[in-house]
Amino acid sequence: MAVGQVEMTLRQEGRTRMAGNTQAFLRNHAPFNKMQPGALQHFAEKAQIAFYPAGSEIIGPDSGNVRFFYLIESGKVQARQAGEVTVTEYSVLSLGAGESFPIGAVTAGRPSTNVYTAVEDTFCYQLPAEDFLVLMSSSPEFNLFCTKYIASLLDQSRRQLQLQFAQRASEQQTLNSPLAGIGSRSPITVAPETPLRTALETMSQAGVGSLVIAGEDRKAVGVFTRTDLLDRVVLADLPLTTPIGQAMSQNPFMIEEHATAYDAMFAMATHGIRHVLVTDAEGKLTGVVSERDLFSLQRVGLRQIRQAIDGAHNVEALQQAAADVRQLSFNMLAQGVGAEQLTQFISALNDALTRRVIQLNLENHNFDGIEWAWLAFGSEGRDEQTFSTDQDNGIVFAPPEGASVDALKQRFLAYALDVNNDLDRCGFPLCKGNIMASNPQWCLTLEEWKDQFANWIRMPQPDALLNATIFFDFRALFGKAELAEAMRRHLLAQTAANPMFLRAMAKNALDVEPPLGKIRDFLTDLEPDHPGKIDLKKYGSRIFVDVARIYAMASGVHNTNSIQRLRLASQRLSIRSDEINAVLEGLNFIQLLRLQHQYLEGEPGTQGDNLIDPDTLNELDRRILKESFRQARKIQTRLKLDYQVQ
Repeated sequence: MAVGQVEMTLRQEGRTRMAGNTQAFLRNHAPFNKMQPGALQHFAEKAQIAFYPAGSEIIGPDSGNVRFFYLIESGKVQARQAGEVTVTEYSVLSLGAGESFPIGAVTAGRPSTNVYTAVEDTFCYQLPAEDFLVLMSSSPEFNLFCTKYIASLLDQSRRQLQLQFAQRASEQQTLNSPLAGIGSRSPITVAPETPLRTALETMSQAGVGSLVIAGEDRKAVGVFTRTDLLDRVVLADLPLTTPIGQAMSQNPFMIEEHATAYDAMFAMATHGIRHVLVTDAEGKLTGVVSERDLFSLQRVGLRQIRQAIDGAHNVEALQQAAADVRQLSFNMLAQGVGAEQLTQFISALNDALTRRVIQLNLENHNFDGIEWAWLAFGSEGRDEQTFSTDQDNGIVFAPPEGASVDALKQRFLAYALDVNNDLDRCGFPLCKGNIMASNPQWCLTLEEWKDQFANWIRMPQPDALLNATIFFDFRALFGKAELAEAMRRHLLAQTAANPMFLRAMAKNALDVEPPLGKIRDFLTDLEPDHPGKIDLKKYGSRIFVDVARIYAMASGVHNTNSIQRLRLASQRLSIRSDEINAVLEGLNFIQLLRLQHQYLEGEPGTQGDNLIDPDTLNELDRRILKESFRQARKIQTRLKLDYQVQ
């Protein structure tokens, strides 16, 4: 073979190998991982890889019309806005592997408005502009990516979440679930020689209806139930000093923990028993599964929960309903329900549960003839509760003519204390800041609430601004709703007459910025006690919520939900719908991440937090989180301009 032919062959082999490597890279990044093989091949054949040493400029406004679409293969690129800008999404941002630029400029065939600089040694795929346009016209996935950048990413992430949660929900909800994750994992046991009195006292103290009788080797030899107590102790007139081994049911049915819930249900039906003991491979006791445990796998549904709440006669019944609310919400997360609908759903069921607690306590407190209402503040007031929420509540009342306000307030405080404690037992922890109806500060007459609001608005000191972020998001949960509406009319009239107050609130809302780094993707050192993590509530959703509150009060919107506030206020303030929709997508994604984190990371029986380590997110979620924080920065920039905050 001639030298020239060898060189051509080698070059062709080199191009083929590079095209294969390029396609392998593309398949790991959105939106290319959804594109057809032909489109990927087109990109791989037309793109060339280029190297940019750290500090070199890749493209800028002075480079003329953009000639290439760039896709970062490795390294970091910083985008910095050039020239005078008014309302801008960002001034500086960093891009990493799998991210591309400048989509707007290459699509429009114009110069870039940003300066793109390599901050590390960087390799980029360069796709000529004409081939970029061919790819847009031939690939629906790529076209969607370029025209609906954020929406495309969010949709992909939502599907990933749905897949992940659906698998987990399926594992938890079907009768195919292994027994290792069902029922009691720490069953109460006593030795066979234990006196009956001691065994019964153990059952009473633990609040259980059965005991497992086992030796020191943790191998079960019998069970003792309340039925045994009646038949074998009371009716048999057995002395309470008798060893429980003489009263127990021997040879209990046992099943290994790798068996399924179906196996346990079949065993109960076959043998007419209500409990099965679960063991490891050596026969040692590891758990007990009851008929009720199996029933609970199939019974979590909206109708059943509402029936359980409405029919509850005590707090114990409501405690189970509260756990079911959490399980049902998780199932909805698995079905792909969005954050907006899900937080409203959680709030609605929690409302029903709270109202039932309020009603049950009214059996011991009589307020007939008195107009009053139970108020929800904060996230509950906004219909935005997540899996982790504490109590923020208060009372407003209108004393009848001639009645003693102080005496009436003492009665309401005693009542509120009972309600607050019962809500705590149902999984709504007491507020550490004591923002609860049992606090005399937040159990006020209508006129006292109006005076309180007027004082905060007239003198917007730091404490007043902090209180405004909590107490201005309120709604009536129970009682005379007209009292809460009167509070709202007064609040909106006061804020409309005091524009300086809204400016002070705007300044306060801008104190916290999204955790976007100029070099790094995220700032993860803002919370000294939690290095490497980001508080998604403090540096994420709170930014949107604060802006929504200010625009709602500025435009006279009565709604308290942040998304409704932003939608309605944007219409009255002539904010473009596509602009506000992108902002809402950002808020919804952050809320979805909070829900996901709280469920997956929270310990059983404890409240999850909002602290995420961005390094644990998959690449797609990291990119969307960055976009969501950029939307937070964007709405803050608008607020800053609207209220002329320096």
